[in-house]
Amino acid sequence: MIKQFLGYAIPSALAMCIASLNTIIDGIFLGNGIGEEALGAVNIVMPITIVFFGLATMISVGGGALISKHFGSNEDDKGVSIFRQVTYMLIIMSLCLSAICVVFANSIVKIMGATESLQPLSAEYLKYYAMFCLPSLLGIAFNSFLRNDNKPKLAMVSTICGTICNAILNYIFIFKLGLGIKSSAVATGLGQIVTLLIALPHFTMKKGKLSFGKQKLELDKVKEVLRIGIPSFFAEAAFSIIIFVHNLVLVNTIGEIGISTYAIINYITTNIYLILLGVTLGAQPLISYNYGAKDSEKMLTFYKLSNKTSFVIGVLFALVCFVFGKEIISVFTSDKELIARAYIAVNINNLAYLFIGNNLTTTMYYQAIEFPKYSNIICTMRSIIVLPIVLIIMAKVFGQNGIWISMAVSELIIILITRMIFKINKSTEDAVAQLAL
Repeated sequence: MIKQFLGYAIPSALAMCIASLNTIIDGIFLGNGIGEEALGAVNIVMPITIVFFGLATMISVGGGALISKHFGSNEDDKGVSIFRQVTYMLIIMSLCLSAICVVFANSIVKIMGATESLQPLSAEYLKYYAMFCLPSLLGIAFNSFLRNDNKPKLAMVSTICGTICNAILNYIFIFKLGLGIKSSAVATGLGQIVTLLIALPHFTMKKGKLSFGKQKLELDKVKEVLRIGIPSFFAEAAFSIIIFVHNLVLVNTIGEIGISTYAIINYITTNIYLILLGVTLGAQPLISYNYGAKDSEKMLTFYKLSNKTSFVIGVLFALVCFVFGKEIISVFTSDKELIARAYIAVNINNLAYLFIGNNLTTTMYYQAIEFPKYSNIICTMRSIIVLPIVLIIMAKVFGQNGIWISMAVSELIIILITRMIFKINKSTEDAVAQLAL
């Protein structure tokens, strides 16, 4: 079972790690090619880009859980039907998001806390990023469905190719052609198109169980996909809200240098967050499949493996940043004051990643066994209740360092509350018993 878990978790985590390099690549080229204001501008937009990712993840996880459950129950036709319906949902959603963000870009960045000097850059980046919403969301979702269709390595390859394309185009657009901040968004979008084009033949040429075809949208199925998947959106929205709340607090306590410091933290930690999410998403098809097969022992084993793997990754990441933090930060900026600030902030903030993996895995597990209400409670506590309260209190009591430690404190509180309220073993037994009815 460990081999099977690693066969899914490693390609999924690597794919997410490589995908996160898109953000890091943008940061490196923007920070060195344009300046610190560009870093701050993209950090203002980052919550919106995370919401895009969250919406794609919501539909792909909700649909993926049902697809794997049907495959585990030998109901392949139902799984294919779900895949085709969620594809339509993604197309409709992407087009709507693109239109809204392009038309209302200036208003959106103001709401997100952009200062007067950052507003023009932030709005410009958002407009061009939103133009590629369709390939971005489809690329994210189809990579997830490749894992459901037993092709985790192909998902990894498509992501690698898209990221390489993004890096090359960023270099050309910013350093060679001097096209400014918008070119970074365009490079990212073109990279997503490459990812999508590599994934598409698997479905168009019917190389697995999942394929395209005519399919009517069934309202009850749409509701079921959203019911199961919405905690994934909340999980990403939680990260988005975390950034948004931090930006507001930082503007009022430290100023723009605080936002630039936090931007560097996000460029570094987005990588580990997505790796942990990749481990979680890698375990999801295995848990959902065994849920369909009514094998509670394997379900719990994969849950525990995901938690242990996430903790080890979190520890290793914290150690790497502690030892090589200044060197990593200097990739994004040459400002000595900013490097010193960011080094302290990153190492305090990284304590959160010892706990985040557990919360992501638990959220996903309840989705996989069709208990999304528990996932929703966890996500609501993380983003709307616990973190804002902890952040405000810690900032007032401990100042700057209180801001950086607040996420670790809030994530630990969530673990303690979750273990007190929910009993994972009983929930598993109840889910399997419910499926047997």
